[in-house]
Amino acid sequence: MAAFLPALKIALPYITQIVTAAVPMFTSRTASGKQDELIPQQIRELQDAVTHNAESVKGLATQWKGTIESIDAAAARLQQEIVVLRRLVYCSTAIALVASVLAVIAFVRP
Repeated sequence: MAAFLPALKIALPYITQIVTAAVPMFTSRTASGKQDELIPQQIRELQDAVTHNAESVKGLATQWKGTIESIDAAAARLQQEIVVLRRLVYCSTAIALVASVLAVIAFVRP
């Protein structure tokens, strides 16, 4: 559960911007306003909101791409470290076994 929290903290400001831009603030209807003039203005406002939303999504996608690339690089480094640590464990185990055998031999022979 805690693994997605850093990503959520990064994305949260952009999500609020996207939601704010996606909810168009249409011009309010007036009783005396003409319907023919109101609809094109609302369409322009909606198009502006969609354009702003698309720009926000592109920015967010770029940031996510960088984050994923960083995670992949860190995973590759950790895989290499795991390989090195396994080799170190194998060598340490071999040395411990040789030392144990030599200790038993030294103990058995007077």
